[in-house]
Amino acid sequence: MSIEFLIERFASAPEELAIATPRETVSYGQLLAELRNWQGRLKSLQLPPGGVVTLEGEYGLAAIAAFLALVDLRQIVVPLTDQVRQQHETLIRIAQAEWRIALASDRPVARPTGVNANHPLYDQLRDAQDPGLVLFTSGSTGASKGAVHSMRRLLEKFRTPRQRLRSIVFLLLDHIGGVNTLLYTLSNGGAVIVPADRSPASVCAAVAKHRAELLPTSPTFLNLLLLSRAYEHHDLTSLKLITYGTEPMPESTLQHLNEVFPQITLQQTYGMTELGILRSKSRDSRSLWVRLGGDGFDTKVVDGRLWVRAQSAMLGYLNAPSPFDSEGYLDTGDLVETDGEWLRILGRASEIINVGGNKVHPVQVESALLQMEGVVDAVVSGEAHPIMNQIVTATVSLAQPESSRDFRLRMRQFCLDLLPSYAIPVKVYVSDGPLHTERYKRKR
Repeated sequence: MSIEFLIERFASAPEELAIATPRETVSYGQLLAELRNWQGRLKSLQLPPGGVVTLEGEYGLAAIAAFLALVDLRQIVVPLTDQVRQQHETLIRIAQAEWRIALASDRPVARPTGVNANHPLYDQLRDAQDPGLVLFTSGSTGASKGAVHSMRRLLEKFRTPRQRLRSIVFLLLDHIGGVNTLLYTLSNGGAVIVPADRSPASVCAAVAKHRAELLPTSPTFLNLLLLSRAYEHHDLTSLKLITYGTEPMPESTLQHLNEVFPQITLQQTYGMTELGILRSKSRDSRSLWVRLGGDGFDTKVVDGRLWVRAQSAMLGYLNAPSPFDSEGYLDTGDLVETDGEWLRILGRASEIINVGGNKVHPVQVESALLQMEGVVDAVVSGEAHPIMNQIVTATVSLAQPESSRDFRLRMRQFCLDLLPSYAIPVKVYVSDGPLHTERYKRKR
């Protein structure tokens, strides 16, 4: 069985904490029992191996046990969370789901859809007798694409025991980072800690209550955590490691984090829906330079762009052409600087702003704006201009009401010593709503 090594590890420590949610705590013995229950339920449905099954719901005992049981029975799992509920029907159609499992109630419901999933990528999994996983890209630059993974490939790196940690599951089960955190934690006998929600207060409360040691999250969330000062009201001394990824980290946010959490190691991570999560090592907690790669991954930089080849890479997209070249490399679209084996990720090439031939990286401008008094969040992008090609625009969220005109005057004065003149935003919009997506990434 593909998860036999996980089952053996669960059975070796039945009394240890496996899952903690706001409603319950679960031991590894209880998780194993629930996994067995789900195996029985799924077998009673007479699902043939290679069936495409959605798993609709949030983190908890049922979701984790059902996910593992589906993998064990060589199904192709399509996790769908409440954060993308409005897109469920579209995503289910793209996935060609044959069964839907809804976990919203205490009595999970499984029902067939009448669809016959006949995509060639599914046939590839069935021929190899591999369980599968379908994850969707965020769709920030167009329609969401369905990435088909072999769970056998994704599970391979978790067979080697590593550090045992109590981990906050901030990234959800429909995100490659969420799957990675879940499998890493369970394969090493750690505890999966589910906060009540993903607000700074709830995350801090979960860390304190269950003595979490690892918090994998995004720079946007960490910025909100700093602004909320929720860390002042909870005991976070158990935290050993904060990992951040999914978007570039503003340097000002990283430095502020080091000031507030000097005892915690800060580590940059890198991954993509299409590739999985690469092993990474930050030069130090204050540095944005990172080393990527490790077993199963090859990287190269071509014309300043990062290319990656991974053994854990997806088989392909359900609804788009393959993005891999003839050697299996993927152009990530990320621009990087290099210093020997170290990389500094500057952001997506598609987001670079060209102001009269001068290149402006949005994260550098955002880093400056986030240092201003009263700025809660900032998102920078380019706008077409007939003479300069593009100009820099900024949308900001402010702690106190302030007109765009007053803020723009204050901003220009503040940024004169931090940014070249062409990088200072020409247009400024003040937003009343959040500037991040449901996945805590900045909206560009």
